[in-house]
Amino acid sequence: MKYYLAPMQSLTGFVFRHAYNKHFHNIDKYFTPFLADRRLNNKDKNEVLPKHNKGMHVIPQIMANDVEVFLEIVQQLEQYGYKEVNLNLGCPSGTVVPKKRGAGLLADLDMLDRFLEGIYDKSPLPISIKTRIGMKSPTEWEDIQTIYQKYPIKELIIHPRLQQDQYKNHPNLKVFEEALNSLTYPICYNGDLHSAEQLNHFTGQFPQVEMVMLGRGILKNPGLIGETKGKAPVTKEILLAFHNDVLEGYKAHIPGDINVLYKMKEWWCYLGESYKGSNSAKKLIKKIMKSKALTEYHALARQIIIEEKFQSR
Repeated sequence: MKYYLAPMQSLTGFVFRHAYNKHFHNIDKYFTPFLADRRLNNKDKNEVLPKHNKGMHVIPQIMANDVEVFLEIVQQLEQYGYKEVNLNLGCPSGTVVPKKRGAGLLADLDMLDRFLEGIYDKSPLPISIKTRIGMKSPTEWEDIQTIYQKYPIKELIIHPRLQQDQYKNHPNLKVFEEALNSLTYPICYNGDLHSAEQLNHFTGQFPQVEMVMLGRGILKNPGLIGETKGKAPVTKEILLAFHNDVLEGYKAHIPGDINVLYKMKEWWCYLGESYKGSNSAKKLIKKIMKSKALTEYHALARQIIIEEKFQSR
């Protein structure tokens, strides 16, 4: 099984990737949060600079619905030495979808077809796709899949939810199975694999799947992949060292303690799910979310990691 880290906007950027790779080193492909501007700004460049991604197989993700914009971004990425890009057709955000970007492009299949024809015809780099299965109904997938079959997709990452599902409801494994049976290019699964038990159940149900993409599961439990391979849960010492490297990385690249604090709290929205087994842990998480200074935050985070029980399931 190969494991990919999902491109979660503002969460799995280069700081998180670098720290994760240092301590766990078990991701086969890292996907960057999406790039959308035709000229890469400083934030985008930080994501793709080779010096920020040493020792990792990183695939830049692009969100666009204009052929020329997509190709301009690809040309810049090629100059950085990248050999593959990924197209985002999965983001369900209400700020993205009305612009027919991300999953929103699935609402206009003629536009989608023309766009894919343009980028696959002219892109100097292979293109993989991360996709949802439709907007409002799983019956949409048949027509979407028919369009995909026309193009040389490097790899198709399927999150088998509808755009309107956001991250609610259960992934539609029936549609995913249909895709496996009818498509010939490599298929990667993404969606709601948050524990070793869920991962092992999935691989038992779909033994032919060789790639899975993990996002929220890794944010909740950085030791998830190790547990799936039969290793012991992540130790307090490793988790604390990983946490501290993420914190120091943000401090080095993000101006202002408040902005760094916001980033760490955002991660704790997920990591905190593994510390809700006791009232004392719940109280510490509340204090973390209310903290107003990095020194206060760091002391609380260290306390919960060292003193409280980490529940990986």
